[in-house]
Amino acid sequence: MFEIVRVTRAELFKLVRRPAVWVLLATAVLLSQVFGYLIPYLGYRGGGSDMLDGSSPEQILASTLPAQLVANTIGGFPVFAGALALVLGALMFGGEYGWGTIKTLFTQRPGRVSVLAGQFAALVVALTVAVAIMFGFGAITSTAIAVGENESMAWPSVLDLLQGFAAGWLILLMWACLGVVLGVVLRGVALPIGLGVVWVLGIENLVSAMAGSMLSALEPLRDVLPGVNAGSLVSAVIPPGMVEAPPGVSTSVDGGRALITLTSYVLVCVAVAIWSSRRRDIA
Repeated sequence: MFEIVRVTRAELFKLVRRPAVWVLLATAVLLSQVFGYLIPYLGYRGGGSDMLDGSSPEQILASTLPAQLVANTIGGFPVFAGALALVLGALMFGGEYGWGTIKTLFTQRPGRVSVLAGQFAALVVALTVAVAIMFGFGAITSTAIAVGENESMAWPSVLDLLQGFAAGWLILLMWACLGVVLGVVLRGVALPIGLGVVWVLGIENLVSAMAGSMLSALEPLRDVLPGVNAGSLVSAVIPPGMVEAPPGVSTSVDGGRALITLTSYVLVCVAVAIWSSRRRDIA
């Protein structure tokens, strides 16, 4: 256990000093602010009805207030923030192969399982901090809008906040673990990131669109896709009142099934990463 703690501390030390990690976090926060608050607020100031499905300016403004903090924060997790989390997982694990440090890492005193356990623990901590930061920025922005427009300062309940935080954390962890598996199996960074981003932004949307229109036979496949289940979990935990559902947020499956599916993805990814690292030569 002490070895795992030491590896975790070392990995967190590395993460804090990697510029790419801060760029990913800043990008996630920026996207959350732009799509969750800036664009709707500009739509409200501009009259609103032609911008977001004919919604009234009052409805658009209400979607940016503190009551919608959970929805505005995790609404982009199934697609945009999820893709960034996948990149983080690939960088954190696959980068060791690209930099040639994996041999040194695995030949030191901690065993391979201890090293991977420490890396996963560091990943969990990093994602927890990232979700908290995104909620914090959302709270600040929504409060500023409410004060500036003299609107209600009603906040989600503590239970809603906890559910939203946990759902967002699980979604990012699932995507990050998929990036980890790609990085470990493919032993690199560029190819895992390329394949992962194409999957998140392209293939899943194509399969979902075809299953919902032309090929209903694809619905069973669609319902087990990671992005679809991430979007369904978001839909299950956000309160009503959103003007327009963000990309990837749907009700394809119920919240309970989505929770089980995402948890299964995390467990399978961890198992595959450990098995691959233990069974394969590092040369």
